[in-house]
Amino acid sequence: MAVRRFALVVVAAVTISLVVGGSLVTFGFLRLVDATPPVDLFAPTSQVVTARNGEILRAYTVSDGLWRLPVDPARVDPAYVKLLLATEDGRFREHTGVDPKALLRAGWQLMTHGRIVSGGSTLTMQVVRLSERLHTRSPSGKFGQIVKALALERFASKDDILAAYLGLAPFGGNIEGVRSASLAWFGKEPSRLTPAEAAFLVALPQAPEARRPDRDPVAAKAARDRILRRAVDSGVLSKADADAAIAEPVPTRRRDFPLLAAHAADRAVASAPKEGEIRLTIDSKLQASLEGLAAERASAIGPNVSVAIMVAEETSGDVLASVGSAGLFDERRAGSIDMTRAIRSPGSTLKPFIYGLAFEAGIAHPETLVEDRPTAFAGYTPNNFDKTFRGTVTVRQALSESLNVPAIQTLELVGPARLITRFRRAGVEAKLPDMAPANLAVGLGGVGLTLDDLTTLYTALARGGRPIALRERVDAVGPAEPPKPLMDERAAAYVTDILAGPLGATKGDVRVAIKTGTSYGYRDAWAMGYDGRYVVGVWVGRPDGAPLPGLMGVDVAVPILADTFVRAGGTTRLPPEPPGLLKVSNAELPPPLQRLRGARAAVASRDAGPEIAYPPTGAHVDLGFRAGSPQPLALKVRNGKGPFTWLADGAPVAQEPWARQFSYFPKGAGFVTLSVIDGEGRADRVTVFVE
Repeated sequence: MAVRRFALVVVAAVTISLVVGGSLVTFGFLRLVDATPPVDLFAPTSQVVTARNGEILRAYTVSDGLWRLPVDPARVDPAYVKLLLATEDGRFREHTGVDPKALLRAGWQLMTHGRIVSGGSTLTMQVVRLSERLHTRSPSGKFGQIVKALALERFASKDDILAAYLGLAPFGGNIEGVRSASLAWFGKEPSRLTPAEAAFLVALPQAPEARRPDRDPVAAKAARDRILRRAVDSGVLSKADADAAIAEPVPTRRRDFPLLAAHAADRAVASAPKEGEIRLTIDSKLQASLEGLAAERASAIGPNVSVAIMVAEETSGDVLASVGSAGLFDERRAGSIDMTRAIRSPGSTLKPFIYGLAFEAGIAHPETLVEDRPTAFAGYTPNNFDKTFRGTVTVRQALSESLNVPAIQTLELVGPARLITRFRRAGVEAKLPDMAPANLAVGLGGVGLTLDDLTTLYTALARGGRPIALRERVDAVGPAEPPKPLMDERAAAYVTDILAGPLGATKGDVRVAIKTGTSYGYRDAWAMGYDGRYVVGVWVGRPDGAPLPGLMGVDVAVPILADTFVRAGGTTRLPPEPPGLLKVSNAELPPPLQRLRGARAAVASRDAGPEIAYPPTGAHVDLGFRAGSPQPLALKVRNGKGPFTWLADGAPVAQEPWARQFSYFPKGAGFVTLSVIDGEGRADRVTVFVE
């Protein structure tokens, strides 16, 4: 104790002499200050990933293991800053780095009381010490601190110095900075602090290890209460407010830092390792709720099962929730694996797109009849899930009941390669086994896709066939040109009408379009759904790909999907259908649309099929709309066998089925898609612009 007291007396004497001793305030000392480079106020800060509203989703320690979150002084409670300055440096805005009055007072108290009664270090001096990790208990250390503080104030503003303190102050353990401390000890941002909380955060850096409340809550409370009483003496707090704050307990444990959307945060940091703060489109409240839902349902379904959920906003493509697993640290469920990005078999979830392309091509209608009977396709013999066949059904029934044979018959007409190509339009690259060409097995899940891929595809479907890139970062920039449609608007509307049938019906006429899927061997259970606002995707299964007998999308994934819509705020009415949809019975359909024609006839050589001879695709045809006296558009077909059915934007228009030439009156100027179907179900299509 004698040595320590002697050192303190020496420090006091040196500092007092420096301030008031005219012999030391010499030209040489001023030159020393001028020649001293300012300390570097930059310190690496933790990368922070935030939600769309700015709340922290996940933060990362800096390289030395410290939690040092970036701090914006404007987002720190002004009451805390006022209390900090009143306690640590009352003349902060007035001095030039060193406060002579404070040093004199501290030195006098040290010599007269034999102990430190109040500190003489300014915030600037403390910033110097913290920035350079200085030991200032020796006279030379204190002298160097003073010189560097004076030098710093010549280069840095007061606001910069205050900001540096708010980011560097130690708060026990590996916690640095008031933002990190507020989250660690109170579980909240420092933007709004109670007097008790503010005083605690002022007191702790004075002796961060001795006053850690998780180690010595009595010492922590005593130090905080001294700050509160001094705040009354200095007029910062009223006695009533201070007494109320003193009555509050101090925290006794350190809280965990926020950890939401962990997989999405990891992706963001990996893609931008040098960005300090990355803002995602994630809704933190919804994300937290759905992470709880995934953990709860996975536990109920069985051991080793994981759940992944995605929610996207239909209009913007913003990802509002991305739950990659049933628990990040649940090793039994491989929680560290992000199942929103895992390549899996999509099961029957691709069937809506097969039928959509058939609707677009004019080879099918929801009321078209199709055969659900045992059929072989070049050695490939699909069966329905329940091993039974329904006979003759409508396309509507085939999609609603997810029948396999009708889907493969339709895919043979549409073409697997065309389906895969359309997926690319939406930005989805399907993974084919061993780089093999697309074949009919694609229609029943014989292709690799992720939950993110399926959510992208269903978002395009919900948008009337118009793709949009899903966006996880608020500042993400979309493509310069909008992608080509996945399918036309009327085809998408037909699909939506079918998917929003019995399985998707909810209260009244507010419906959700839903499609389920179960992969071969019960390895993956899917539910994809959308209403007028959100697109939701759910996957359930084992991350290791092991089968789970009895795992079916309708049983395990649909309930999660339904609960997701509830937690997202309920369902929104689907958008109105586009004009021109053909809402008729099968008997009222044009003859070529009443029954799905044989696949082999449909894939005959193009020379024998119908071809639109006029107008050519991409043509601009002047029909006189600008002059106000429009003329009919001549339509001509060559090849093919009658009768012929002409459609404009999916709606039948011709009345002379055996004629190879027909005059059509467009409703107005603009793009129009013209299709012709011959008597064997073969089709051709062009898109032209009339004006």
